[in-house]
Amino acid sequence: MIKNHFFIAICLALFTFFYACKQDKKLPFYGERHAETVKDANGTEKIDTVYQTIPNWSFLNQDSVVTTNKATDGKIYIADFFFTSCTTICPTMHRNLMTVYNEFKSNPDVMFVSHTIDFKYDKPSVLKKYAQKLGVDGSKWQFLYGTKDSVYTLAEKNYLVAVGEDSTAKDGYIHQGYLVLIDKDRRIRGAYDGTKEDQVEQLKRDIPVLLAEYKK
Repeated sequence: MIKNHFFIAICLALFTFFYACKQDKKLPFYGERHAETVKDANGTEKIDTVYQTIPNWSFLNQDSVVTTNKATDGKIYIADFFFTSCTTICPTMHRNLMTVYNEFKSNPDVMFVSHTIDFKYDKPSVLKKYAQKLGVDGSKWQFLYGTKDSVYTLAEKNYLVAVGEDSTAKDGYIHQGYLVLIDKDRRIRGAYDGTKEDQVEQLKRDIPVLLAEYKK
């Protein structure tokens, strides 16, 4: 009897431990960081870590409407860089990302933001047709157009995604196929290869984990 009680106690302890670990799970932070002295609510100074954040931005969306970071403020979102005439990784990226979109399209705390790197051709009207062909309607997934400097700087400096023109490339541009997960405080919390289904599945699992951080 004592052995049985001991076994049950051990099982309960292990369950509590693993449940606590699951509840306390947090996603990592990516990008640069630095220490900063801040004051808490009581005025006490302490050292806090400040993480790299996505700056304010402003672009035209697929409806030719000026869209800014206010569209994603207070939400978590997935960002990527692509171009509509891409015949290499983009079709696979967005086909996989559509599965994420369909899974979370009813969640008001999740958004999607795709930046075109083709500043010559991908005007808003082209992005609109692309979104419709993909099966996206409404404002939950924004397809954004901007100048070369504004988009490329944002990609490489802030989202840490390499993009560029390349006359030797098949379609004239090169870019990484990362789906970048951003939290409600504009910090990078994950990067997933959009061409790989296992990494896209991991993104689907990580989104609820990130959302849970804001419910505590």
